[in-house]
Amino acid sequence: MIILIKNNTHRLSLAGALFSALFMFSLSILNAFGLYTSATKSMEALHLFYRPDVLGTLTGMLEAAVITYVSIFIFVSIYNALDRS
Repeated sequence: MIILIKNNTHRLSLAGALFSALFMFSLSILNAFGLYTSATKSMEALHLFYRPDVLGTLTGMLEAAVITYVSIFIFVSIYNALDRS
């Protein structure tokens, strides 16, 4: 018997948003030490508000958190809606 768990959309979305923001922060820190510079250039090209300075890091973290929160919220909401058994 398979047990399906109804997921809490807010908690999962918040966890994903925090992970994305921390990833953006760690990328900026590593770029300051000269590591992952090509990944930083890719992030600059793909994200609207990210730059490898303090303000750009904060706005990039906010952008990544919002995009991830909304994406995961929609995904988990669809999953929970399909789970009506």
